[in-house]
Amino acid sequence: MADASSTIEYVVKPPALPTLPVKGTDARFPVRRIYCVGRNFAAHAIEMGHDPNKEPPFFFQKNPDNVLLPDTGFPYPPQSNDVHFEIEMVVALGAGGRDIPVERALGLVFGYAVGLDMTRRDLQGKAKDLGRPWEVGKAFEHSAPCGPIVPASLIGHPAAGAIWLDVNGERRQTGDLNQMIWKVPEAIAYLSGLFTLAPGDLIFSGTPAGVGAIKPGDVMKGHVDGVGDIEVKVV
Repeated sequence: MADASSTIEYVVKPPALPTLPVKGTDARFPVRRIYCVGRNFAAHAIEMGHDPNKEPPFFFQKNPDNVLLPDTGFPYPPQSNDVHFEIEMVVALGAGGRDIPVERALGLVFGYAVGLDMTRRDLQGKAKDLGRPWEVGKAFEHSAPCGPIVPASLIGHPAAGAIWLDVNGERRQTGDLNQMIWKVPEAIAYLSGLFTLAPGDLIFSGTPAGVGAIKPGDVMKGHVDGVGDIEVKVV
């Protein structure tokens, strides 16, 4: 019997499904949604002018097609003169659900990757000042560079280890995964109370202190212990 979806007639051509490579296989990881944990390292919260002891976790989203594939240049975006890097460990879900208990949360994880939450900081700041949403600063084209997904079956679930970013060979961000305010299981559990999670979801888990601006020609190289590296040139 033919797949019913093959008989659907669309008025415009459906967009391609964003995907990421998976280490050790030719199969691809389909990206459904991208959630980002805001200010999840205390030192970063402080550098952004917030008290990390007073906040429950909060989240914002990027669009699935904001993913920038590995070994692809990051085009400096329009309408901004202050674009920042934020190195993050990315959590890729292979299962989903709602109201997931903390002790079951890691069972949803397919794997991990190294990613960058690129931010038009000037536009984000203007949106904050006006009490408006952040999408203009966070969810623009190519704003989610991401390396290949590394299955948890190969590396386990990293909970400690260095996370850092160099720009043109100079260390700009450094921290440890154990410095996350909300650990990965806690973030998944909390998020699942707000949204129905599903296979294909990515969670950018937060960035350490040291975020800063980049310019065309800069080369960003990031690392997460146990997961891998990412290198992106600003073009």
